[in-house]
Amino acid sequence: MGDSYDNALAETINGLYKAEVIHRQSWQSREAVELATLAWVDWFNHRRLLEPIGNVPPAEAEAAYYRQLNEPAMPA
Repeated sequence: MGDSYDNALAETINGLYKAEVIHRQSWQSREAVELATLAWVDWFNHRRLLEPIGNVPPAEAEAAYYRQLNEPAMPA
């Protein structure tokens, strides 16, 4: 079950998407919007540098996180 933080995050991302993609031009077709959306989502997850996580893309940070979870623990 979601909480208010989930809703706030969803609204923030939706607003960012609309500002950066939808409202920047007049769209000729639904297909054009779909292709622009796919390109934006790809950029947002794989190329956007996010300062709070070390200026790396979110997908790269997530992959590093799961790699370290799978590494064997070092003996003390």
